This record gives sequence, C-alpha cells and structure tokens, in this order.
Amino acid sequence: MLFVEVASAMGGAGGDAAAQGGLGGFASFVPLILMFAIFYFLIIRPQQKKNKEYKEMQASLKVGDKVITAGGMYGEITEIKGDLAVVDLGNKVVVTVGRAYIAAAPTPKVSKESDKKK
Repeated sequence: MLFVEVASAMGGAGGDAAAQGGLGGFASFVPLILMFAIFYFLIIRPQQKKNKEYKEMQASLKVGDKVITAGGMYGEITEIKGDLAVVDLGNKVVVTVGRAYIAAAPTPKVSKESDKKK
C-alpha cells in the first residue's frame, strides 16, 4: 500500500503525463528537422546547383571551345558528333572523347581596365 501512495504522489498515474508525452514526441523531432535543414542548405543545394551548371556547360559545347578533359588533357574541340567530341590536343594529336568526359570549358577572362592601361 505504501508503494501505491508514493507512486501516485510522484505523478506517474495522472492524466497530465499523457499530455506531456505528445509534446515530448514532437520536441524530439525538432533537432532532426534542424539537422536536415542544415544539410540541405550546406550540402545538397550547392551540389544540385553545381550539377545544373555542369550539364548546361556540356550542352553548350561547340566547335572551337577550349576544354579540359576528365583525364586532365587541354585541347580545342574540332568536331562534335552527337555524344562524342573530337579534341585537338596540339602537335597533330587528336582524340575522341565522350561529352561526359569533358570536365571544364574555361571561360575567357575579362580584362580589367587596369590591365588595359599597362
């Protein structure tokens, strides 16, 4: 009998504990939601943006563009055949690579006005 009185005095059998349990369940998910938001804005979203820019670069390749292949070879596109690009590496070396293996097409640097004065 003494045990029952102590348990009820601690509030273990009251209806108030059920109401706290519902709030506690939601409160335990708040850190998970915040972690997902942080991962989205720091990792997922920038990666999606980078992939979009990469696909746009590959779609806009044309003859005469200077490119860097995934293997690190620098060259100039001389012909495009569907998903293949013929790249002139110089010294009469010509290779055919898939468009997916063109890692970058460096954009021309815009000269500053201070460079023009020199």
